[in-house]
Amino acid sequence: MGLFRVGKGDLMLIIGPIGFTAPWILLGLIVLPILWILLRAVPPAPIRRRFPGVALLLGLQDEEHQSDKTPWWLLLLRSLAIAALIAGFAGPVLNPEPREPGTGPLLVLLDGTWADARDWPRRIDRVEQALSEAARDDRPAAVVTLTDRPEGDLPFRAAQSWAAQLPGLAPEAWAPDGAVDWAEGLDGGFDTIWLSDGLAYDWREDVLAALQDRGNVRVFESPRPVYGLRPAAFEDGAIALSATRATAGDEAAVTIGASGLDPNGIERRLAEAEMTFPAGETEAALALSLPPELRNRVSRFEVVGTRSAGAVSLTDDALKRREVALIAGQDDRESLELLNPTHYLEQALEPVADLLDGGLSEVLLANPDAIILADVATIPDGQADALEEWVEAGGLLVRFAGPRLAASDVSRNDEDPLLPVRLRAGGRSVGGAMSWGEPKALRSFDAESPFSGLTIPGDVTVNAQVLAQPDPTLSERTIASLTDGTPLVTRKRIGAGQVVLFHVTANAEWSSLPLSGLFVSMLERLAISTRPAQLEAEELAGTTWSIDQRLTAFGQAEEAGNLPGVSGEDLAAQVPGPDTPPGLYAGEDRRIALNVIGPETVLTPAVWPGNVPVEGIVTTEERPLGGLLLSLALAVLAIDVLAALWLAGRLTGPRAAALVGALAVLPMGGEVRAQETTDEAFAVDVTAEVTLAHVLTGDAEIDRVAEAGLSGLGEVLFRRTSVEPAEPVGVDLEEDELALFPFLYWPVTADMVRPSDAAYAKLNAYLRTGGMILFDTRDADVSGYGGTTPAGRKLQELARPLDVPPLEQIPDDHVLTRTFYLLQDFPGRHREGGLWVEAAPPDAEAVEGMPFRDLNDNVTPVVIGGNDWAAAWAVDDGGRRMFPVGRGFAGEQQREIAYRFGVNLIMHVLTGNYKSDQVHVPALLDRLGN
Repeated sequence: MGLFRVGKGDLMLIIGPIGFTAPWILLGLIVLPILWILLRAVPPAPIRRRFPGVALLLGLQDEEHQSDKTPWWLLLLRSLAIAALIAGFAGPVLNPEPREPGTGPLLVLLDGTWADARDWPRRIDRVEQALSEAARDDRPAAVVTLTDRPEGDLPFRAAQSWAAQLPGLAPEAWAPDGAVDWAEGLDGGFDTIWLSDGLAYDWREDVLAALQDRGNVRVFESPRPVYGLRPAAFEDGAIALSATRATAGDEAAVTIGASGLDPNGIERRLAEAEMTFPAGETEAALALSLPPELRNRVSRFEVVGTRSAGAVSLTDDALKRREVALIAGQDDRESLELLNPTHYLEQALEPVADLLDGGLSEVLLANPDAIILADVATIPDGQADALEEWVEAGGLLVRFAGPRLAASDVSRNDEDPLLPVRLRAGGRSVGGAMSWGEPKALRSFDAESPFSGLTIPGDVTVNAQVLAQPDPTLSERTIASLTDGTPLVTRKRIGAGQVVLFHVTANAEWSSLPLSGLFVSMLERLAISTRPAQLEAEELAGTTWSIDQRLTAFGQAEEAGNLPGVSGEDLAAQVPGPDTPPGLYAGEDRRIALNVIGPETVLTPAVWPGNVPVEGIVTTEERPLGGLLLSLALAVLAIDVLAALWLAGRLTGPRAAALVGALAVLPMGGEVRAQETTDEAFAVDVTAEVTLAHVLTGDAEIDRVAEAGLSGLGEVLFRRTSVEPAEPVGVDLEEDELALFPFLYWPVTADMVRPSDAAYAKLNAYLRTGGMILFDTRDADVSGYGGTTPAGRKLQELARPLDVPPLEQIPDDHVLTRTFYLLQDFPGRHREGGLWVEAAPPDAEAVEGMPFRDLNDNVTPVVIGGNDWAAAWAVDDGGRRMFPVGRGFAGEQQREIAYRFGVNLIMHVLTGNYKSDQVHVPALLDRLGN
């Protein structure tokens, strides 16, 4: 309990979750005991007299009764009614916000980073509450985000004037830079409300000190966790994903989703897996195994359900299909395909890599990711030097042994730079000079081996091999061996690249390894990660990169537009900012992803000094209770009237029924007024912005698609036009007011219930007063408007009571073809369906000098088609397209035209046929000339 000042001269009494804006009225509760005594004394108690003749009256009943005193329960009702009246007039408020009013200017400061995006609507709600408090205290206010700071002085002005600008505030996908100089350069005194993203930055302490020098500082932080997803890497045959969180807490599981384009070119969720943060840990890891074809399609990983750029990791060429060159030594048995040294290599690599043919000099010019030499013993000096330079730059050289390598003198006395170990002469085979008693099997792979975890089939054996000379470095260079300990695969690193030698042939002559699935897995683990994970400035020096897709703070990839190019040195720094926004950058032969979270990024929570109050950003809505208590008092008084009449014996007959009916109407009237108040608030909300609506059909799936379609169209309108639509609304034709919406999308279903006559009256009034309805039969209009499909027949039934003007297929010069975009056809998910609009006047003629006629001067009230536009426009909660449209590039072009049709349609609804007014230009010019 306590008293708090809520405004200039105003006090609020807080008792638990309820506050009173006029607490002095509660003093009236003191008189309740006196009222109890007075009410109990009325009526006065009768005097008791004993009279013997009373016995004659036994068994008789009076028509009227009068109590000698008021019953206690009736007194309690009356006392409750009076108490409710007193409390109602005292201005009760549920969830009051206790505060002391401030004075002077108020700065509302937001970090405005990607970490704010996870609960940005809540932050805006908290900003609105702060501005409301400032307006109540007549304080000027300024709203600033650190990632988009204003130049010069703070823009202080009336707090209520910021309301229109709050929807335009948005976070950026990077951390602010230069905040200290900005804060230290501020002038004047002001208080600050700082909505922090919850992360620690090296500039935060200095900015806080500068703001405290100007006035009081209050900090608000969200308790929701901040997640960061690091870039994906390919390790040990799986995609290695790791994530970090700012605060170590209880065990938490998040879902990681992999998205990319399907064969039709539509972005879809390709895979999902669960990643778990152990209790007390801030790091989590996940190994995601995907088939190579599916892995090549992945364009992004994300923490599902978190709208933040930090929870998204774009992928680049690191996980994409590689270029591999295959080169074999001369072979006399080229006609025998199974004995071809590269046959099994081709079979293993063709599904996952682009194979290059040609000589060594030629493939080096192509700069492949990997080069495989099958039984190539001697490399000419000139080519050997070039090959060594290529390996040092990050290439992968894989060599296979064979008869030629075994018979040569390569790497005998001195280690060849392009072989990982020295070799013994002759090799070893079953029945040879250095013979085995029987073929040897493979030993399990060590944990340090790139093949670790692979299962070795029992039928894989080795009959022959080239042997390595004993050497102190042999054990550390051996990554696979036989059961007797002899090396089977050795590896040596050279610069940024590596050389790998299989001590057996690439075909099945010396072993059964190429015949097994293990061979494919071993090649994949070796040939997939051929470029360094970290970008080096020297590697990108002198290059310029253009951003192809830009990542917003909310984790959505969008077209970058005409942003300037970025130098390779800046891109290699991997620091997102205004000049290097996160996204996907394209060069001549490579794509590089710049993510918000880097491989070494660690999220640390912000730590605030003890003298700075830190609160949550969740706002509790204050709810006035005065009306409820006054209504309760009236209801109790009504019950008191009924009780008093009942005690007096007058609550009988028709008069009683009429009274009960009249009292029953009272709460109903109050409910209607409440509903009217609710409808009024709803009307204000939907008319404050452009709100698109769809007719509820009763089919949950169709209604869901319609809502998603209008949401997708709304996003396109927001990005491309000055229209900023609100979230779409489903409309019940029987209950809702249609005049609030400029546009209705009506998906026609074959089993839809016909609206009532009252609903048709509203629909006809809606069409006459400028509304537009788009009827969509979703059947590709296969038989034309009014055809014989089930949806077409239902449309005829639905449209019959409507006051629809004469229709025609849309002419080439209709204003819908040029409202915003120049269009010739109007596809949705289907392409060939026609479009019907209000017919042009019979006397409409083209004017000299204009390419189109002066058609009907109003917005066409009805548009009819069957191309399923909502499915083409539809996006899910993550902004991804929900349904495929066509195939490949042609399908995406069809979807783009569908969006353009939607834009033209809405612009036509909002602006009318203003472009048709151009037909009057010649007449106006002629008059001006006169």
